[in-house]
Amino acid sequence: MLTQPTSASEPTWYTVFRLLRWHKPEGRLILMIPALWALFLAAQAHPPLPLLGTIVVGTLATSAAGCVINDLWDRDIDPQVARTSDRPLASRALSVKTGIVVFFISLICAGILSLYLNQLTFWLCVAAVPVIILYPLAKRVFPIPQLVLSIAWGFAVLISWTAVTGKLESATWLLWGATVLWTLGFDTVYAMADREDDSLVGINSSALFFGKYVAEAIALFYLGTAVLLGYLAVQLQLSWAFWLSLAVAVGFWGWGYLRLRQTNLPAASYGQMFRENVWIGFILLAGMILGLLVK
Repeated sequence: MLTQPTSASEPTWYTVFRLLRWHKPEGRLILMIPALWALFLAAQAHPPLPLLGTIVVGTLATSAAGCVINDLWDRDIDPQVARTSDRPLASRALSVKTGIVVFFISLICAGILSLYLNQLTFWLCVAAVPVIILYPLAKRVFPIPQLVLSIAWGFAVLISWTAVTGKLESATWLLWGATVLWTLGFDTVYAMADREDDSLVGINSSALFFGKYVAEAIALFYLGTAVLLGYLAVQLQLSWAFWLSLAVAVGFWGWGYLRLRQTNLPAASYGQMFRENVWIGFILLAGMILGLLVK
Protein backbone atom coordinates (compact mmCIF):
# COMPACT_ATOMS: atom_id res chain seq x y z
CA MET A 1 0.00 0.00 0.00
CA LEU A 2 2.76 2.46 0.95
CA THR A 3 4.85 2.02 -2.17
CA GLN A 4 4.37 5.30 -3.95
CA PRO A 5 7.50 6.76 -5.45
CA THR A 6 9.43 9.23 -3.33
CA SER A 7 12.65 11.06 -3.93
CA ALA A 8 15.67 8.83 -4.37
CA SER A 9 17.17 10.14 -1.14
CA GLU A 10 14.12 9.47 1.06
CA PRO A 11 12.73 6.03 1.97
CA THR A 12 8.96 5.65 1.92
CA TRP A 13 8.72 5.05 5.66
CA TYR A 14 10.26 8.47 6.27
CA THR A 15 7.85 10.08 3.82
CA VAL A 16 5.00 8.64 5.89
CA PHE A 17 6.84 9.86 8.99
CA ARG A 18 6.78 13.36 7.48
CA LEU A 19 3.10 13.00 6.61
CA LEU A 20 2.42 12.41 10.31
CA ARG A 21 4.67 15.44 11.10
CA TRP A 22 6.66 13.38 13.57
CA HIS A 23 9.83 15.03 12.22
CA LYS A 24 8.47 18.25 13.79
CA PRO A 25 7.79 17.21 17.40
CA GLU A 26 6.86 20.68 18.63
CA GLY A 27 3.49 20.44 16.86
CA ARG A 28 2.76 17.14 18.60
CA LEU A 29 3.92 18.35 22.01
CA ILE A 30 1.86 21.53 21.91
CA LEU A 31 -1.34 19.44 21.70
CA MET A 32 -0.13 17.17 24.48
CA ILE A 33 0.48 20.11 26.83
CA PRO A 34 -3.15 21.15 27.57
CA ALA A 35 -4.05 17.46 27.92
CA LEU A 36 -1.33 17.15 30.56
CA TRP A 37 -2.43 20.40 32.23
CA ALA A 38 -5.92 18.94 32.68
CA LEU A 39 -4.69 15.50 33.68
CA PHE A 40 -2.38 16.68 36.46
CA LEU A 41 -4.73 19.36 37.78
CA ALA A 42 -7.74 17.03 37.88
CA ALA A 43 -5.67 14.28 39.54
CA GLN A 44 -4.08 16.65 42.09
CA ALA A 45 -0.63 16.03 40.54
CA HIS A 46 -0.91 12.24 40.90
CA PRO A 47 -2.47 10.79 37.73
CA PRO A 48 -2.48 7.00 37.40
CA LEU A 49 0.42 5.93 35.19
CA PRO A 50 -1.75 3.84 32.81
CA LEU A 51 -4.00 6.86 32.25
CA LEU A 52 -0.99 9.12 31.71
CA GLY A 53 0.29 6.71 29.06
CA THR A 54 -3.13 6.55 27.41
CA ILE A 55 -3.36 10.34 27.20
CA VAL A 56 0.17 10.73 25.83
CA VAL A 57 -0.26 8.07 23.13
CA GLY A 58 -3.78 9.27 22.41
CA THR A 59 -2.64 12.83 21.71
CA LEU A 60 0.07 11.52 19.40
CA ALA A 61 -2.44 9.42 17.45
CA THR A 62 -5.01 12.22 17.34
CA SER A 63 -2.56 14.87 16.18
CA ALA A 64 -1.28 12.46 13.52
CA ALA A 65 -4.83 11.98 12.23
CA GLY A 66 -5.35 15.74 12.25
CA CYS A 67 -2.19 16.36 10.23
CA VAL A 68 -3.10 13.75 7.62
CA ILE A 69 -6.69 14.93 7.12
CA ASN A 70 -5.42 18.51 6.87
CA ASP A 71 -2.99 17.48 4.11
CA LEU A 72 -5.68 15.48 2.31
CA TRP A 73 -8.01 18.48 2.17
CA ASP A 74 -5.18 20.87 1.26
CA ARG A 75 -3.24 18.74 -1.21
CA ASP A 76 -4.00 21.21 -4.03
CA ILE A 77 -3.51 24.32 -1.89
CA ASP A 78 -0.26 23.36 -0.16
CA PRO A 79 1.83 23.41 -3.37
CA GLN A 80 1.00 27.12 -3.69
CA VAL A 81 2.34 27.98 -0.21
CA ALA A 82 6.10 28.07 0.26
CA ARG A 83 6.06 26.56 3.77
CA THR A 84 3.89 23.58 2.80
CA SER A 85 4.85 22.86 -0.81
CA ASP A 86 7.09 19.91 0.08
CA ARG A 87 4.52 18.03 2.16
CA PRO A 88 4.16 14.43 0.94
CA LEU A 89 0.63 14.75 -0.45
CA ALA A 90 1.25 18.21 -1.89
CA SER A 91 4.41 17.06 -3.67
CA ARG A 92 2.71 13.80 -4.74
CA ALA A 93 5.40 11.79 -2.94
CA LEU A 94 2.47 9.81 -1.47
CA SER A 95 -0.91 9.10 -3.03
CA VAL A 96 -4.32 10.14 -1.75
CA LYS A 97 -5.12 6.47 -1.13
CA THR A 98 -2.08 6.16 1.13
CA GLY A 99 -3.08 9.32 2.99
CA ILE A 100 -6.58 7.94 3.61
CA VAL A 101 -5.17 4.64 4.90
CA VAL A 102 -2.75 6.40 7.26
CA PHE A 103 -5.55 8.69 8.48
CA PHE A 104 -7.82 5.79 9.38
CA ILE A 105 -5.01 3.87 11.05
CA SER A 106 -4.24 6.91 13.24
CA LEU A 107 -7.91 7.44 14.03
CA ILE A 108 -8.46 3.77 14.85
CA CYS A 109 -5.48 3.80 17.23
CA ALA A 110 -6.94 6.82 19.03
CA GLY A 111 -10.37 5.15 19.05
CA ILE A 112 -9.04 1.95 20.63
CA LEU A 113 -7.42 3.98 23.40
CA SER A 114 -10.69 5.82 24.04
CA LEU A 115 -12.41 2.51 24.81
CA TYR A 116 -10.39 2.30 28.04
CA LEU A 117 -11.89 5.59 29.30
CA ASN A 118 -15.21 6.29 31.00
CA GLN A 119 -18.42 6.83 29.05
CA LEU A 120 -18.42 10.65 29.19
CA THR A 121 -14.80 10.81 28.08
CA PHE A 122 -15.44 8.34 25.27
CA TRP A 123 -18.25 10.47 23.86
CA LEU A 124 -16.11 13.60 24.13
CA CYS A 125 -13.53 11.75 22.03
CA VAL A 126 -16.25 10.98 19.48
CA ALA A 127 -17.42 14.61 19.48
CA ALA A 128 -13.89 15.80 18.74
CA VAL A 129 -13.64 13.81 15.50
CA PRO A 130 -15.91 16.02 13.30
CA VAL A 131 -14.05 19.13 14.49
CA ILE A 132 -10.72 17.55 13.57
CA ILE A 133 -11.99 16.43 10.16
CA LEU A 134 -13.70 19.72 9.26
CA TYR A 135 -11.07 22.16 10.57
CA PRO A 136 -9.12 22.25 7.28
CA LEU A 137 -12.30 23.29 5.45
CA ALA A 138 -12.82 26.24 7.81
CA LYS A 139 -10.08 28.28 6.13
CA ARG A 140 -12.17 28.26 2.95
CA VAL A 141 -15.38 29.63 4.49
CA PHE A 142 -14.66 31.05 7.96
CA PRO A 143 -12.65 34.26 8.51
CA ILE A 144 -10.91 32.98 11.67
CA PRO A 145 -10.23 29.27 11.05
CA GLN A 146 -7.73 29.22 13.92
CA LEU A 147 -10.75 29.43 16.25
CA VAL A 148 -11.93 26.05 14.96
CA LEU A 149 -8.46 24.61 15.60
CA SER A 150 -8.55 26.13 19.09
CA ILE A 151 -11.84 24.41 19.84
CA ALA A 152 -10.31 21.14 18.66
CA TRP A 153 -7.37 21.78 21.02
CA GLY A 154 -9.85 22.44 23.83
CA PHE A 155 -11.14 18.88 23.59
CA ALA A 156 -7.77 17.75 24.96
CA VAL A 157 -8.69 19.49 28.23
CA LEU A 158 -12.23 18.12 28.37
CA ILE A 159 -11.11 14.58 27.58
CA SER A 160 -8.24 14.48 30.08
CA TRP A 161 -10.17 16.13 32.90
CA THR A 162 -13.20 13.86 32.62
CA ALA A 163 -10.92 10.82 32.27
CA VAL A 164 -9.89 11.53 35.87
CA THR A 165 -13.05 12.91 37.46
CA GLY A 166 -15.85 11.59 35.26
CA LYS A 167 -17.45 15.05 35.16
CA LEU A 168 -17.09 18.59 33.84
CA GLU A 169 -16.55 21.27 36.50
CA SER A 170 -16.16 25.03 36.54
CA ALA A 171 -12.38 24.57 36.75
CA THR A 172 -12.55 22.44 33.61
CA TRP A 173 -14.13 25.27 31.65
CA LEU A 174 -11.63 27.82 32.94
CA LEU A 175 -8.80 25.63 31.68
CA TRP A 176 -10.67 25.02 28.44
CA GLY A 177 -11.06 28.77 27.88
CA ALA A 178 -7.39 29.38 28.64
CA THR A 179 -6.42 26.65 26.18
CA VAL A 180 -8.65 28.04 23.42
CA LEU A 181 -7.20 31.55 23.84
CA TRP A 182 -3.61 30.28 24.08
CA THR A 183 -4.09 28.25 20.90
CA LEU A 184 -5.61 31.25 19.12
CA GLY A 185 -2.52 33.21 20.12
CA PHE A 186 0.24 30.83 19.08
CA ASP A 187 -1.54 29.62 15.92
CA THR A 188 -2.12 33.18 14.76
CA VAL A 189 1.61 33.78 15.22
CA TYR A 190 2.25 30.66 13.14
CA ALA A 191 -0.14 31.88 10.42
CA MET A 192 1.66 35.21 10.11
CA ALA A 193 4.45 33.55 8.10
CA ASP A 194 1.93 32.54 5.42
CA ARG A 195 0.00 35.79 5.05
CA GLU A 196 1.25 36.66 1.58
CA ASP A 197 0.71 33.17 0.17
CA ASP A 198 -2.69 32.75 1.89
CA SER A 199 -3.86 36.06 0.45
CA LEU A 200 -2.80 35.08 -3.07
CA VAL A 201 -4.40 31.63 -2.82
CA GLY A 202 -7.59 33.10 -1.33
CA ILE A 203 -7.81 31.27 1.97
CA ASN A 204 -8.63 32.76 5.36
CA SER A 205 -6.53 33.03 8.50
CA SER A 206 -6.68 34.99 11.73
CA ALA A 207 -3.38 36.64 10.74
CA LEU A 208 -5.13 38.15 7.71
CA PHE A 209 -8.42 38.86 9.51
CA PHE A 210 -6.84 41.07 12.19
CA GLY A 211 -4.66 42.87 9.64
CA LYS A 212 -2.48 45.60 11.08
CA TYR A 213 -3.83 44.87 14.55
CA VAL A 214 -2.73 41.23 14.55
CA ALA A 215 -0.01 41.76 17.18
CA GLU A 216 -2.53 43.42 19.49
CA ALA A 217 -5.03 40.59 18.92
CA ILE A 218 -2.39 38.02 19.85
CA ALA A 219 -1.48 40.02 22.95
CA LEU A 220 -5.16 40.03 24.00
CA PHE A 221 -5.40 36.26 23.48
CA TYR A 222 -2.36 35.73 25.69
CA LEU A 223 -3.68 38.19 28.28
CA GLY A 224 -6.97 36.30 28.38
CA THR A 225 -5.06 33.05 28.80
CA ALA A 226 -3.16 34.49 31.77
CA VAL A 227 -6.33 35.87 33.41
CA LEU A 228 -8.19 32.56 33.11
CA LEU A 229 -5.20 30.58 34.38
CA GLY A 230 -4.90 32.98 37.31
CA TYR A 231 -8.59 32.59 38.13
CA LEU A 232 -8.14 28.81 37.91
CA ALA A 233 -5.14 28.97 40.25
CA VAL A 234 -7.19 30.84 42.84
CA GLN A 235 -10.03 28.34 42.55
CA LEU A 236 -7.70 25.35 42.91
CA GLN A 237 -5.57 27.09 45.55
CA LEU A 238 -2.31 26.61 43.69
CA SER A 239 0.75 27.83 45.56
CA TRP A 240 3.40 30.42 44.70
CA ALA A 241 5.14 27.93 42.38
CA PHE A 242 2.38 28.24 39.80
CA TRP A 243 2.30 32.03 40.04
CA LEU A 244 6.02 32.09 39.34
CA SER A 245 5.55 29.95 36.22
CA LEU A 246 2.68 32.18 35.09
CA ALA A 247 4.87 35.27 35.53
CA VAL A 248 7.54 33.65 33.35
CA ALA A 249 4.93 32.81 30.70
CA VAL A 250 3.56 36.36 30.69
CA GLY A 251 7.09 37.68 30.34
CA PHE A 252 7.70 35.52 27.27
CA TRP A 253 4.35 36.48 25.75
CA GLY A 254 5.06 40.16 26.34
CA TRP A 255 8.47 39.83 24.71
CA GLY A 256 6.83 38.06 21.77
CA TYR A 257 4.35 40.91 21.37
CA LEU A 258 7.16 43.45 21.19
CA ARG A 259 8.89 41.40 18.49
CA LEU A 260 5.65 41.03 16.51
CA ARG A 261 5.35 44.80 16.36
CA GLN A 262 8.63 45.04 14.49
CA THR A 263 8.43 45.70 10.76
CA ASN A 264 10.02 43.35 8.23
CA LEU A 265 10.34 40.53 10.75
CA PRO A 266 11.92 37.45 9.08
CA ALA A 267 9.43 34.66 8.36
CA ALA A 268 11.52 32.23 10.45
CA SER A 269 10.83 34.36 13.54
CA TYR A 270 7.17 33.34 13.57
CA GLY A 271 8.07 29.67 13.68
CA GLN A 272 10.54 30.38 16.47
CA MET A 273 7.87 32.16 18.53
CA PHE A 274 5.50 29.25 17.92
CA ARG A 275 8.14 26.80 19.22
CA GLU A 276 8.73 29.01 22.28
CA ASN A 277 5.14 28.30 23.29
CA VAL A 278 6.03 24.63 23.69
CA TRP A 279 8.52 25.57 26.40
CA ILE A 280 6.06 28.06 27.89
CA GLY A 281 3.46 25.28 28.08
CA PHE A 282 5.83 22.94 29.87
CA ILE A 283 6.90 25.71 32.26
CA LEU A 284 3.23 26.22 33.13
CA LEU A 285 2.78 22.45 33.54
CA ALA A 286 5.71 22.33 35.97
CA GLY A 287 4.18 25.27 37.84
CA MET A 288 0.82 23.51 38.07
CA ILE A 289 2.38 20.33 39.44
CA LEU A 290 4.54 22.18 41.96
CA GLY A 291 1.65 24.48 42.79
CA LEU A 292 -0.29 21.42 43.91
CA LEU A 293 2.59 19.72 45.73
CA VAL A 294 4.47 22.65 47.32
CA LYS A 295 2.31 24.64 49.69
